[in-house]
Amino acid sequence: MEFRGKVALLTGATEWLGRDMANAFASHGAAVIVTSRIRDKACRAAEEISEKYGTPALGIGLDVTLPESVAAAADEAYSWKGRIDILVNNSGGGSGKSTGNLFERSYEAISGMINTNLTGTVFMCKAVGRYMAEQKSGRIINIASIAGIVGRDRRMYHRAGKTEQPADYAAAKGGIIALTRDLAAVMAPYGVNVNCISPGGFDKGDLPEEFVRLYSDRTPLARMGRFGQDIAGAALFLAGDGSGYITGHNLVVDGGFSVWQ
Repeated sequence: MEFRGKVALLTGATEWLGRDMANAFASHGAAVIVTSRIRDKACRAAEEISEKYGTPALGIGLDVTLPESVAAAADEAYSWKGRIDILVNNSGGGSGKSTGNLFERSYEAISGMINTNLTGTVFMCKAVGRYMAEQKSGRIINIASIAGIVGRDRRMYHRAGKTEQPADYAAAKGGIIALTRDLAAVMAPYGVNVNCISPGGFDKGDLPEEFVRLYSDRTPLARMGRFGQDIAGAALFLAGDGSGYITGHNLVVDGGFSVWQ
């Protein structure tokens, strides 16, 4: 699979799943743009990617919740090479260190969750999609979650002493899946494919052993997702020529976890 001559813009791509996908595109020849709220962090990641894979890479500061930041980042990204071929909307996240209990969550935390995960994705699709529409080609890949398609058994979290992901996280990710379907119809006349990936649980190495065991027991492939291994192939496929007749699809990458729910 070859992406030489293509420009891939990935939000939230300085670490974890975002970095895995950025590395994958760079390793296949794409010029890569990585973003972070902290510009220096994005620039360091871009420099590391360029040095490792020998491809052009650019770091851009971006807060996907701020329309002016989104517009400026999209303009800067497009100006770099005069095109954007691939957009991966990966910015977002779970509850972090805040409580996952809906009744204990602040309205600010709920609003922040929706804005970062869902509203920011809409903003980026609007800002970058405009350029793709003008060039009559492009691939948009939104990162959702299996939280958007299945209800999760909170007992698994409680038994392992792990903070649960809040209901507003599921609402945001479900919104991304719905956005993907409808945006696919909007963008099709412009030659732009829109799909999303819904990852299951990935282990950063900091999860309680009991949670990893419980999660793995509920997964047909009997393990959690692995960084550096299990997400890149899905992104490369949806961005490549082999998926040219696929749009509006939600590609679930969860080891079968959602099959048993």
